[in-house]
Amino acid sequence: MSDSQLETVEQALDALLAEHDPKSEDYAEFRGHQFDAGLAWVTFPVGHGGLGLRPQLQTVINQRLSQAGAAPTDASMFFIALAGPTIVTHGSEEVKNRFLRPMFTGEERWCQLFSEPGAGSDFAGLGTKAIKDGDEWIVNGQKVWNTLAHIADFGMLVTRTDPNVPKHRGMTYFALDMKAPGVEVRPLRQITGEAEFNEVYMTDVRVPDAHRVGAEGEGWRAALTTLMNERTAIGGGGGGGPKRGGGAIGALVHIWEKLPEWQRTAQNREAVMKLWIRAETLRLTNIRASQAAKSGNPGPEGSVGKSMMATLNQQIFSLAVDLMGMEGQIDYDYTFRRPAEVDLQGSNAGVGYAFLRARANSIEGGTTEVMKNILGEQVLGLPGEPRVDKELPWIDVPRG
Repeated sequence: MSDSQLETVEQALDALLAEHDPKSEDYAEFRGHQFDAGLAWVTFPVGHGGLGLRPQLQTVINQRLSQAGAAPTDASMFFIALAGPTIVTHGSEEVKNRFLRPMFTGEERWCQLFSEPGAGSDFAGLGTKAIKDGDEWIVNGQKVWNTLAHIADFGMLVTRTDPNVPKHRGMTYFALDMKAPGVEVRPLRQITGEAEFNEVYMTDVRVPDAHRVGAEGEGWRAALTTLMNERTAIGGGGGGGPKRGGGAIGALVHIWEKLPEWQRTAQNREAVMKLWIRAETLRLTNIRASQAAKSGNPGPEGSVGKSMMATLNQQIFSLAVDLMGMEGQIDYDYTFRRPAEVDLQGSNAGVGYAFLRARANSIEGGTTEVMKNILGEQVLGLPGEPRVDKELPWIDVPRG
């Protein structure tokens, strides 16, 4: 039986590569042609970077373009895996037309503006205020732990637009121009010495209603799409994770192979092997979870990968530093710097960096404790924790 969807993709790839050479064209220019051909997000609708086809075909596209010499997605564009599905799922036609193409080409980079000093794990408790003023909204508030906000052109911003209804119902989602007057980005220096994270202050920032993503008051629904895609992407289930034996576990195996014979004990060998088995199990689990994510709206299964990846990464690099002994304490630069990409696993910058950077894995994208709650309630069907403020108007909820 012929596969008509695969044939459609192959024909689109043939036409794209016949007219455009990824090795000679500018990065953004070629990705623009890829978007126009419907090969950016193959599951997305025609006209918005997709062909409306099954998500598995994106792997075919990525492999074929890589073989033709196309560069992989720039590491500074991590957030297209979050913003793209959210906009295509909840945005109006105008919003899709405005943001999807320059997001995919990298001409406009994005960040995420969710957590606040008083609304981290309880994200729905956020208090950043947006007040309607004609065709615009006036935004005041503070966000925190905003990865790469210092290089972003737009931010995925969730605000409180109606304080008189329960907290999950009074939120509205916007695309915030990070260069707009009143937006201030301040660095948050981490244990690694770098300031990948930021805090963002908004003072009387005017946001056009045309940049609203989803209906007014429906920001929680749009935010869930972002959060589920974030957890899948961080966990490695988005399809772009390391190959078998790669990533963090690959770094550990490399260290094991360089150990002197006296240090390659049965105990150490068993410790490395157990972690390798867990890494491979996680990789296979993520492959199964990735298809829903590519369709744009993954379910709670993404929390499995995110939770397990955080714990596993920390254990892998703890063992790596132990095996290296005193050598693991040197050759790392703690100088303050502002990175321009996301390295969640940290293995690209050496073991010393990775050991420190892995501390963030169990916090970013939702803490491990939150992931366990999600899995317990939404996957295992266990009773939820008591939530006494769930039906109270947000404005009446006590705050510390």
